[in-house]
Amino acid sequence: MIPRGGFHRGVFAAAGIYNIAWGVYCVIDPQWLFRLTDGATQDRAEVVSALGLVIGLYGLLYFAVARDLEHGWQIVGVGLAGKVLGPVGVAYAVAQGSWPASTFVVCLTNDFIWLMPFALYLYDVRRYSKHVSLPLAS
Repeated sequence: MIPRGGFHRGVFAAAGIYNIAWGVYCVIDPQWLFRLTDGATQDRAEVVSALGLVIGLYGLLYFAVARDLEHGWQIVGVGLAGKVLGPVGVAYAVAQGSWPASTFVVCLTNDFIWLMPFALYLYDVRRYSKHVSLPLAS
């Protein structure tokens, strides 16, 4: 069994719920982000809706990981890459002046709080893979 399996199941179930809720809300009310960050409105609502759709779909994938921890490492690897690259993209948009610096607040809940649990899962699944035949172990 993967070390800390119960913890990882809980993390990915929570990530699934969070992502689906965040995604649905972005589709229903794409202006919320602009109200929160005092950013420009109207002209970027489609971007927030599309982002919400993608993030919501990640939620379904995180539920799959919670169900099958032994085989979810690829999904989590891609998710972790997004947790790193998302804030990089926000930093670029802020530096270019197309998004306000207050947009970083979204990175707290979308990215930063998930970094360590996702990395810990990848560490644990790597340790586990030394005892079983997983593609990660090769």
